[in-house]
Amino acid sequence: MANSVDDQIEVDEGQPLLLHLIELRTRLLHSLLCVAIVFVPLFYFGNDIYTFVSEPLRAYMPEGTTMIATEVASPFLTPFKLSLVLAIFISIPYILHQAWSFIAPGLYSREKLVALPLLLSSVVLFYAGIAFAFFIVFPLVFGFFAEIAPAGVTIMTDINRYLDFVLKLFFAFGLAFEIPIAVVLLVWTGASSVQSLTSKRPYIVVGCFVFAMLLTPPDVISQVLLAMPMWLLFEIGILFARALGKHDADDQETSD
Repeated sequence: MANSVDDQIEVDEGQPLLLHLIELRTRLLHSLLCVAIVFVPLFYFGNDIYTFVSEPLRAYMPEGTTMIATEVASPFLTPFKLSLVLAIFISIPYILHQAWSFIAPGLYSREKLVALPLLLSSVVLFYAGIAFAFFIVFPLVFGFFAEIAPAGVTIMTDINRYLDFVLKLFFAFGLAFEIPIAVVLLVWTGASSVQSLTSKRPYIVVGCFVFAMLLTPPDVISQVLLAMPMWLLFEIGILFARALGKHDADDQETSD
């Protein structure tokens, strides 16, 4: 009798965990399905998409030159990889929605009021970072590369190498534009404070340039164009964190 009671208790305790794992699997499958659905039409137009993405470089290539493919499978694999990554980028709002739906039931009402705007802001900032890289950074960087090319050297970039270069910068700028979210989370969770972060400003500025040096090509222009927005976004994050702290203090005084 005692054994049956113990078995029943173990079942009751294990069931919620099993249900959470099933829900997590379901939401992961939904996210993968979303990426697959978006990928199919993108891959159909993969060559056209690559033509659009390569325009910032082709605009500075000498007349009569083209990009090249040095590997046998590159003409197929390069648009495939671009379409897949682009499908993931486009699916990010739905993927985050699935993540939010999974964790939201375990949050308090006050936490939801802060977490949901941060989640939405992170998506917008990530896309803003990619747009900043494509429309502002790429023309400046490729123009710089074209001007410093030695005489007699013809610029004919491999399509796969170019895509790797572009995706690296997309990820770098997309993640860099998440700095305000990181600052707000550090202050909101109590891991740091506005005063502590502002006192470390000189070190953070140096860290921005080191981060930019590691993630960008070895040229000054792209490093500065990544480091300066990171610094500015850090200051914006400080402003929002200070406003959030003031709002919480006002709420605490009201409740008292």
